[in-house]
Amino acid sequence: MSLHAAWLAVGFSSLAAWLYLVFFHGGFWRTPKAPVPTPPTVWPEIVIVIPARDEADVIGGTVASLLNQDYPVFPTIVLVDDGSRDGTANAARVAANHTPGQLDIVAGAPKPPRWSGKVWAMRQGAARAAVLRPNARYILFTDADIEHHPSNLRDLAARAEASHLDLVSLMVRLDTGHLWERLLIPPFVFFFRKLYPFPWVNDPAKSTAAAAGGCMLVRRSALDSSGGIDAISDALIDDCALADRLKHAQPDKGRLWLGLSERTRSVRSYDGLGGVWDMVARGAFTQLRYSPILLAGTVFGMAVLYLAPPVGLIAAPLHGSIPVATASAAAWALMTVAAAPTYKIYRQGWRHALWLPVAAAFFTAMTVDSAWRHWRGHGGGWKGRTYSL
Repeated sequence: MSLHAAWLAVGFSSLAAWLYLVFFHGGFWRTPKAPVPTPPTVWPEIVIVIPARDEADVIGGTVASLLNQDYPVFPTIVLVDDGSRDGTANAARVAANHTPGQLDIVAGAPKPPRWSGKVWAMRQGAARAAVLRPNARYILFTDADIEHHPSNLRDLAARAEASHLDLVSLMVRLDTGHLWERLLIPPFVFFFRKLYPFPWVNDPAKSTAAAAGGCMLVRRSALDSSGGIDAISDALIDDCALADRLKHAQPDKGRLWLGLSERTRSVRSYDGLGGVWDMVARGAFTQLRYSPILLAGTVFGMAVLYLAPPVGLIAAPLHGSIPVATASAAAWALMTVAAAPTYKIYRQGWRHALWLPVAAAFFTAMTVDSAWRHWRGHGGGWKGRTYSL
């Protein structure tokens, strides 16, 4: 193949891929406002489970936001203190001081072999919830760094009850307080939505299943019939593993709903490039099922999708091909149009989406680093734990 033919192949392959993604990939890039359904006649009981490990700096805001919900049936909060050494439990007690009896703190037991730390904490929280509120219809699993909008619990329950959903999950608004976070967090959300198109997740006829672990309202009967938390004991990407169980491992196929939130938010700061890098690298190779073939395909695909369009356009004086430059420009334009709604959520204009190829290069490097960590025996690490499953 000649060099000119190679330029043509890459340029038009990239354009074809973006035409498919924009028009035939479930409309993953759109961000329509989903109206909250009519409230139920009787509001169901909910127990909230928070796995927490060394979260003293953020847990107070999370607990306070949950105690400030406008939900008609006041929920019980179960905090599983998973071996914290920074006073996480005490910080939660201080936040709940004015509403005694609503916060129950479980001292986490040592993690058994082959369990991931967060899933083990979820398991203990779910067991405690069954004791405290045996008739509760739902469990809300939420992370320790999530500040919930006062209407969040009401909105989640109304949606679950209206459509008899087994899982209602929100991808909350992530923190973008640093320059690197402003560059990388919107693309992170965009890539997740491309990998798991929300309309497909929400369609019972589709096999796609996903959730966002920071905010998951789970129907307890569905959790039990799908094998419970024990069924995902070794999962490092616990949210998507749980969603897959709920959708596919029940006698009747489960119903999921996954959406975006601009009002419920994470207050965790990633402290620049290093924090975002570690967040992605600890689980990216797990997502690829530890496969070198899938890793190579991912690197190649990211290059064709995100690197080829700007290179093909900027290098026009070198290859001298108007068709290549035109195809590259069109692919870059489609990429920008698709990414712009996600950037808008983070108060960034469409021009910021032009930098998506730069962010994609960083995420590709993070994925390769995730594989390198696994091959060196470091596995996925978080909060002082390292896994090599």
